Amino acid sequence: MEKRYEEYAYVLDFLPHGKPGFRPSGRAGYRAGALIQCIGEEFFTVLEALVKESLILKPGDRVYVGKASREEVTYIIGRVNSEEFTAAAKTELSTVITKIIFDREKWFVNFFNTARAITPRMHALELVPGIGKKYMWQVINERDRKPFESFDDIQKRTELPSPAKLITKRVMEELEGDSKYRLFTRVQ
Repeated sequence: MEKRYEEYAYVLDFLPHGKPGFRPSGRAGYRAGALIQCIGEEFFTVLEALVKESLILKPGDRVYVGKASREEVTYIIGRVNSEEFTAAAKTELSTVITKIIFDREKWFVNFFNTARAITPRMHALELVPGIGKKYMWQVINERDRKPFESFDDIQKRTELPSPAKLITKRVMEELEGDSKYRLFTRVQ
């Protein structure tokens, strides 16, 4: 299977002087300096990266972290788990995740249109906080009549409160490692 990487990420925290005690272990040519904690817009991968000298980034900035030439980032240090998040990154996390979800609304609406059973007793929709059997059946019955077109459409036709917020909660759970099943993130 082809390995896929994040192309773009959103800054959660900018540390102009790096993290206390951080030294890129034995990597020639890399300096300890400004770094960011950021979250990828496709797989919600949380990364730490060194930032180009004299550049200042702020939470919510979108940066290129892909394989080609990068303008803001010099080096991807690696993935970060929830215990390694800075206080500021934790504070920004749900806001940035919600922004990504709204920016990718069509993809997430398609999740509601195509989600299937995971086991004979559990449906993928039920893994989203706030969706129990009642809402799950409302979503399934409504999408069978006509596919959903937007979060507003889902909300109006199923009375499901704020689908984007519910997805945000699910992504947060997955990032914290509390989930056996992953709907929206990769294993950290």
